[in-house]
Amino acid sequence: MIQLSQRSFLKLVIALALYLTSLFAANTLGLKLMPFVFGTHLSVAVFSFPIVFLMTDVVGEIYGKGIARMFVLAGLVSTLFFVLYSFLSLGMPWSEDASWVREGYNTVFGISARIAIASLLAFFIAEYQDVFSFFFLKARMGDKFFWLRSMISNIWSQFFDTAIFMSVAFLGVYPLKVLVGSAIAWWAYKVLMGALYSPLSYLGLYLLRERGREQTQ
Repeated sequence: MIQLSQRSFLKLVIALALYLTSLFAANTLGLKLMPFVFGTHLSVAVFSFPIVFLMTDVVGEIYGKGIARMFVLAGLVSTLFFVLYSFLSLGMPWSEDASWVREGYNTVFGISARIAIASLLAFFIAEYQDVFSFFFLKARMGDKFFWLRSMISNIWSQFFDTAIFMSVAFLGVYPLKVLVGSAIAWWAYKVLMGALYSPLSYLGLYLLRERGREQTQ
């Protein structure tokens, strides 16, 4: 069991906050599509979701597989409660004075609840795949080439995440041609964003290892 100083614990809490915020940003804002190349589309979640996978790699590299799995568990539990709160909110009756926003609210947050369910399924499979593949590579490559281990596990896990998420969240919402094109573009772009975010992961490693990981005996 890792013993942490108060400062190290605070750093880990901030890392978890960033992790969960990025996850919920993807779940709630991801309905919006923006135009991309060759007539394809991208969800705005591509800006926040790569942080989720990179964060488990960073904390796993510093604190080990157990802490990385705890982050994944926190994400699963949080998403599950978000789904429950969404259904509870959607099921409550509307006051007449708020009826002007009812249609938009039910549409957006109804789909957001579906997105959250899709995210829960995709997240469970993809994140555990990410942790497994990252530490599988770590066991064979040692502590070197963090960026390569993170990139390979990111490509693998993002494929699972995108395929499962897009199928559950948007099948029947968007035309199949749009859905398939968006899924391919989304997967490729999330991998690209993960690569571009690599300097941030090294910053996270530096902060946690050099300034945050002060263990007490």
